Amino acid sequence: MPDLVLRGDAQDIAIEDGTIVAIGPDLPGAVEEIDARGLHVFPGLIDVHLHFNEPGRTEWEGAATGSRALAAGGGTLFFDMPLNSTPCTVDAEAFDRKRAALATSSITDFALWGGLIPGNIPEMAELADRGVVGFKAFLCDSGLPEFPRADDLTLFDGLREAARLGLPVAVHAESQEITKQLTERVAPRDRGSVTAFLASRPVIAELEAIQRATLLAREAGAKLHIVHVSSGRGVALAAQARAQGTDVSIETCPHYLFFTEEDVERLGAIAKCAPPLRDAVEQNDLWTQLLAGVVDIVASDHSPAPPEMKSGDFATSWGGIAGVQSTLSVLVDRGYHCRQLPLDRISSLIAAEPARRFRIPGKGSIAIGMDADLALVDVSRSAQLQPEHLMQRHPLHNPYLGSTFRGNVERTIRRGETIFASGKITARSPGKFVRPIR
Repeated sequence: MPDLVLRGDAQDIAIEDGTIVAIGPDLPGAVEEIDARGLHVFPGLIDVHLHFNEPGRTEWEGAATGSRALAAGGGTLFFDMPLNSTPCTVDAEAFDRKRAALATSSITDFALWGGLIPGNIPEMAELADRGVVGFKAFLCDSGLPEFPRADDLTLFDGLREAARLGLPVAVHAESQEITKQLTERVAPRDRGSVTAFLASRPVIAELEAIQRATLLAREAGAKLHIVHVSSGRGVALAAQARAQGTDVSIETCPHYLFFTEEDVERLGAIAKCAPPLRDAVEQNDLWTQLLAGVVDIVASDHSPAPPEMKSGDFATSWGGIAGVQSTLSVLVDRGYHCRQLPLDRISSLIAAEPARRFRIPGKGSIAIGMDADLALVDVSRSAQLQPEHLMQRHPLHNPYLGSTFRGNVERTIRRGETIFASGKITARSPGKFVRPIR
C-alpha cells in the first residue's frame, strides 16, 4: 500500500518512500490521502538562484528561514549562490562548511554553486567533485571584496575548465567599464538618488556583457547560464547567440516581470537590485520574450540584507530584492491570469527546465519514478500578501507586501512529506543535498 495518494479531479498520484509510484484515475487507497480536487498540482519549484548567506551572514537570511519561505512559495529545492556567505564558496573547504550548515538548517532540498574568481581556477575540479551545479562569475563589481569580478581572461579560462568538467558557468552580465564610469560621471550631490543609480546601469551595460560572455563561451565550448536578464533585448541577444551555436540558457526573475523603475522611486531601497528594474516598455518586451518561449528559467535571486543595510543613502544601500516566496505567485497572477501563460509552461520555467539544464536527477516533473516534489496551488484564489504570511527573516523588507495575487500555494510536498500546508510549516525531516549528474 502506498504511503500517500493525492486525489485529483482527473488523476490521482500515489507516493511511496518519497517517490511517485503510480499516476491514474481512481488509484487504490493509501496510509494517507490528500484531497487535491480543485487544485492545480505543479512539480515542486526549483529556485536555481538565491542567497541564503549561510554560514557567516545568517542575520541577513539563513537557510532556516529562507527554506521555509521557499516552501511556502511552493519550492522544494534551491541552488545557493557562492557569495554573501562567509567564506564564499570558492574552494573545497568553504563548500564543506556551507553544505554542513545547510544540511542542519534547511527543510527543502538544496544544491550549491561554486564561485569563479581570479585565482581559483585550480580549485574548480575539486568543487566539481564535491558536487557543485556550476560556477558563478560576476562581470562587474559584486559588492563584496572577497568575491572579485572575473576579468575577461579569468572568465575565458574558467569557461574552458568548466567545459572540461562538464558544468555550466553562470554570469552576472553587466559591463564593469560602463557601470563604473557612469557612476563616477554623476555629480556628487546626485549620487544618492534613485535616478542616478538607474542611469548608471542602463540596458546597454547588460547587452555588452551578454555579447561578450556568449562569445567567450562559444569559443571555449562551454555551457553558459545568464542570470537575472532584466530586458527583452537582453533575452533576444542571448537567443541570437544560441542560434549561432552558443550553449546558453536564459534566466529572468519575478521582480523584473512584476515591478518597473517607477516602483523603485515609490519603494526605495527595498526595490534596489542589479541589474535594476526597467521601464514599462522594457518590461513588456521581457514578457513578450517569455511568452514566446525564449526565456528558459525564472528564479528569485532572493538577496536579502538586514534592515539597516536597506535604509539611508540609496547609493550605498544593499542591492538585492527579497522575494523567494513569490515566484510562483507572480507567474500565476501576471502570467497565467493576465497574459494567458499556460500552466504547463510555468511548470517548465520553475521546475522541468531547471532540472534538465542542470542535470538534477529525479526532480522537475510529475512522473512515475520521480521524487514526489509537488506544489498544490489554488490558481483562482486571491490573497493579499501580508507580513504574517512571509517566512523570510525580515518580512517587512519585501517589495511584494500589500500586493494581491490570484494563485495561492495551499500545500508543498517534498519527497512525499508535506512541509507546508494551510499557511504553516509542517516539515518533520530536513532537506537533503542534491548533486548534478556529470
